[in-house]
Amino acid sequence: MILSHEKIETAVAAGKLLASAQQNIQNFLAGASSDFAERTIAELVEREEWSEINDRFFKTLAFGTGGLRGRTIGRVITSVEQGEGGPNGRPQYPCVGTATMNFYNLSRAVRGLIAYVKQHVGNERKPRLVFAHDTRHFSRDFAEFCAKAATELGCDAWLFEGARSTPQLSFSIRDLNADAGVVLTASHNPSHDNGFKAYFNDGGQIVEPHAKNIIAEVNVLDTENYEPLPVAEHGTLTMMGQDMDQRYCDKLRSLLMRPELLQGDKAKVVFTNLHGTGGTIVVPMMRALGFDVDTVPAQDVQDGRFPTVDSPNPENAPALKMAIDLAEETNADIVIGTDPDSDRMGVAARNAAGKIVLLSGNQIGSLMAWYRVKTAFEIGWISDATRSRAVLIKTYVTTELQRAIADHFGIRTVDTLTGFKYIAEKLRKYEQTIPVEKVSALSPAGYRSLSEEQTRSLRLEYSRFFIFGGEESYGYLGCDFVRDKDANGSAVMFAEVAAYARSQGLTLPDLLDQIYSQFGYFLEYGKSLVMEGADGAARIAALAASYADQPPTEVDGSAVVRVRDFAKQDLFDDEGDAIPKEKMLFVELADGRKFAVRPSGTEPKIKFYLFGSSAPGGDLAASKAQVVASLDSLWRWIEADAKIR
Repeated sequence: MILSHEKIETAVAAGKLLASAQQNIQNFLAGASSDFAERTIAELVEREEWSEINDRFFKTLAFGTGGLRGRTIGRVITSVEQGEGGPNGRPQYPCVGTATMNFYNLSRAVRGLIAYVKQHVGNERKPRLVFAHDTRHFSRDFAEFCAKAATELGCDAWLFEGARSTPQLSFSIRDLNADAGVVLTASHNPSHDNGFKAYFNDGGQIVEPHAKNIIAEVNVLDTENYEPLPVAEHGTLTMMGQDMDQRYCDKLRSLLMRPELLQGDKAKVVFTNLHGTGGTIVVPMMRALGFDVDTVPAQDVQDGRFPTVDSPNPENAPALKMAIDLAEETNADIVIGTDPDSDRMGVAARNAAGKIVLLSGNQIGSLMAWYRVKTAFEIGWISDATRSRAVLIKTYVTTELQRAIADHFGIRTVDTLTGFKYIAEKLRKYEQTIPVEKVSALSPAGYRSLSEEQTRSLRLEYSRFFIFGGEESYGYLGCDFVRDKDANGSAVMFAEVAAYARSQGLTLPDLLDQIYSQFGYFLEYGKSLVMEGADGAARIAALAASYADQPPTEVDGSAVVRVRDFAKQDLFDDEGDAIPKEKMLFVELADGRKFAVRPSGTEPKIKFYLFGSSAPGGDLAASKAQVVASLDSLWRWIEADAKIR
């Protein structure tokens, strides 16, 4: 089939095809390595699938809060892409497009990263890069391609022998003293998506100024082809497996604060990895620690189709249904689920009435924050003399209950932008603040070789001790040897909280209510408006711009008392550090309610975060009802307002 450029021109003239799509098609074909792309586009043009072509070519993928992310399988699959088919029912080839995840975009991304890392390292040695992947369609193919490109371009590469979690990639970068790393994942997105998530030498996601410099290197590449260096200049490829798993698990053990709680009557846990990577570490780790763990056999299977769920997102009740059903059969106390790359963790817990209820990300994080801060004082990690150097980090759109807890115990709270990379950036700052000679006196091998007790002592004396951090979107961290949200470690931490509640004769919902009674009832809604494809992206941009250009002055009958525009205003965090510019607006009302609006960096949606609270004391049931009603009313107002913006 021959591509008809005349038909493309006609479609553009008729308004059926975007001019940007036409230009991106030309760029893509100029840099493609075979006629595969042209045959795919020709088939779509012949079938007049203009909407599909627009969605695939309206833009070129760019780094968001999670790196590159896009579809690997189109809504319309051409016969060329389907080919002979691939594992788990996928097409043989990823979908063609500048706005999709395929070898064209992957090649440019990894080569841009390699070029920047080479500049950063210099000529003294070969750069070191680590690659991991989850269970998604094409993840293994993409990871092997990246590792091959790295070695052929003069880097030493480490690649996991099979699917591994995102936090383990972060840990491995630090453990191996690597210069960068990549995990091929789209986290909890639908099965048709995949992504390229890049990390730098501290084990944290790429942030500025590295991000813009890497993008600059990517943008000068206009082809997926590259010329390998002479064989003598190639790097080596090292495969990783159980040895690295064990080193990671050994570190995760240090997250336990009161191991003796595990010696008593243990909470029974049902765990599901939702066809992803979580079972590789979580299940053997928790069983080794003495927890009674059952898994969901049908969901233990690593399968990029995620065949037993509509969405592999553990924050959604339907994703945990099979695990909850098993918990009912076995009378388990809690259900824990992780997403495909095991960086997010969802939880359901049995209440005093015997019903299993789903906990929100804010509730899960607050339970862990409260327990870990309280226990840190009880076991002597923190004292009155050192509390001023302890810190809890959360995002601006995470519950203020965690700030209330931190304030009660006299420790600092720091807010960051959405994206765990900003929490990791703080951890890098705290590590770098410690005098080098103090680290060297303990170990010539450096900070990463020290025990958790040694690093905690150094941070409390010379820097800041990060005790816990998280974001409302089901991501948590309780250490600094991993620099991204970690569902593997979170499962261990949360199981200890469950063991504590059990030792007190409480269910987890009971324990949460005790916290509300002490600090006040806090409730948050996470809402979004989904707008997919090229048209959707334009509508999201227009709606986000309308809030910035015309912020509301009155909302749902309450006056607006403060508006923070994170894209336009110069704002600073609790430590005085400048906050990077981001398209987010935060609106505070006279009656105490608040909401934030932000276009997602990784998904085709605009997100809204609603906040309500009540004072501590009084009738908790009445407080809950009042706050729920107030946020329901607020969301109705926002929905109606969005339609007329």
